[in-house]
Amino acid sequence: MSKAELLITAVTMQGRSKSEVAREYGVSRYWVQQLVKRFEAEGVAAYQPRSRRPHHSPHAVTAEVEDHIIRLRKELSKQGLDAGAETIAAHLARRTPGSTPAHRDVPAVSTIWRILSRRGFVTPQPQKRPRSSWQHFCAEQPNERWQADTTHWHLADGTDVEILNIIDDHSRLNIGADARRVTLAPDVATSFRKAFARRGIPASVLTDNGAIFTARQRGEGRVALEIELGALGVRFNHSRPYHPQTCGKVERFHQTQKKWLAAQRPATTIRTLQRQLDRFADYYNHQRPHRALNRTTPGVAYATRPKAVPTGPRIPAHYRVRNDIIDTGGSVTLRHNSKMHHIGLGTRRAGAKVTMLIDDLHVRVIDPNTGELIRELTLDPTRDYQPRGLPPGPPKQARK
Repeated sequence: MSKAELLITAVTMQGRSKSEVAREYGVSRYWVQQLVKRFEAEGVAAYQPRSRRPHHSPHAVTAEVEDHIIRLRKELSKQGLDAGAETIAAHLARRTPGSTPAHRDVPAVSTIWRILSRRGFVTPQPQKRPRSSWQHFCAEQPNERWQADTTHWHLADGTDVEILNIIDDHSRLNIGADARRVTLAPDVATSFRKAFARRGIPASVLTDNGAIFTARQRGEGRVALEIELGALGVRFNHSRPYHPQTCGKVERFHQTQKKWLAAQRPATTIRTLQRQLDRFADYYNHQRPHRALNRTTPGVAYATRPKAVPTGPRIPAHYRVRNDIIDTGGSVTLRHNSKMHHIGLGTRRAGAKVTMLIDDLHVRVIDPNTGELIRELTLDPTRDYQPRGLPPGPPKQARK
């Protein structure tokens, strides 16, 4: 949820002054004024960020040059000659003394191709993939990109377990392999913290769209790994849905790892399986020659070049607005760091609608109809229920 929506909601629904909101969230009062004016004129469209793209580009191809390109296309096609973008560019370059100034700067071949496509002179052929799509996909430095994914395995008694593997994209080094009965979002963050301690912090991380890696497919929040990487300035990328080839290195490592595990005595416990994984990681990293690395080991490839470091932006506190209904127990729910928390508001308000203004751990609960502040608190991430701090028992009756 954008910060703009949080600021607008605080002013328009809660009735707070623009100066107060600007001071609290560290922005200028002028920006708050502009957001409110935009909301009054456009409604919820004001929540969306605005493009900073200029309205005019001084380097854009003029209409005269574009028309000249189309004329050349038609003339060459009529003569049965090649009329592709490169041929048109060559004809444009053959300037004569009578050429106009607008024709003296020949557009790039890619620009000519886009003009022809926009004007309907190029027939799309999606079955033909450009050569650039087959370029080798590999990071230039160790720690430039880590790939992570989970895979399933089974113990000797058939119990299903999950293995979280982390691979360095450049060297194929097995950064970490952790076995658990079920891998949850906080477990992923724990595994990455262990990897940071051993190998340093990478510049970027690549995963699929699993719920333990990202919440972007399921709502507005952020899971534990997204919070962890955002605070460190690590860029977090995800593959396209149903396209595992993007994470091909870690997917291929799953096969190599499972082939080795299948040749071992089946582990009876997760601890035994973890020891097997550690033993395989040592062999894979420092003894097994890798075909993609000119038969060197991942450990040698990882140590040869300098390590990349995080260069991405550090993601600030998470702003969002959440609407909910107080349950029969007098509380509302809020997910933070992949854990569900219950905020007590009192059973007398059961069934009422509320709006929560969330600034990371700082939460304001207001009445969406009147703007009344029902409760303000700092979320305690170590406990589920967030009490109101009132003494136990029914509320005391006021004396007459």
